[in-house]
Amino acid sequence: MKDKTIDYLLRTTWLAVNKMYNEEASQFGTTMATGFALLSIDPENGTPSTSLGPKMGMEATSLSRTLKTMEEKGLIERKPNPEDGRGVLIFLTDFGREKRAYSKEKVLTFNETIKANVSSEELQHFYKVSEVINNMISNKQIYNQKEHILK
Repeated sequence: MKDKTIDYLLRTTWLAVNKMYNEEASQFGTTMATGFALLSIDPENGTPSTSLGPKMGMEATSLSRTLKTMEEKGLIERKPNPEDGRGVLIFLTDFGREKRAYSKEKVLTFNETIKANVSSEELQHFYKVSEVINNMISNKQIYNQKEHILK
């Protein structure tokens, strides 16, 4: 593994996690994206549709398709935002809450299984490295945009 690049390890690990969650979700006629959306919606107060995309790291078109499918399956309902007449709040239905609990259980099982097989020190290093990578990307510290403009 030492010869692999960091981005390669991140990508292949994420693809394996994604495949695992999608295989679990497919047993119930759903997808990982739907499970992630269920977990991202505030179960008590709903969530503005405009904040879901950034929260989930999804593009608006993908999120729109996911929300449309979730609404068709009776997992969510859209209601006007009382604080912003132009906005929409996404709420979980009772069925959506049930499926959210299932998704949460799967995520917690994954986390607990990893924690049982990795020392707390190793896990802290993983969290730290992940934080450094995310901060460097967010702050454009890896590729300075001005330096890499093609002429």
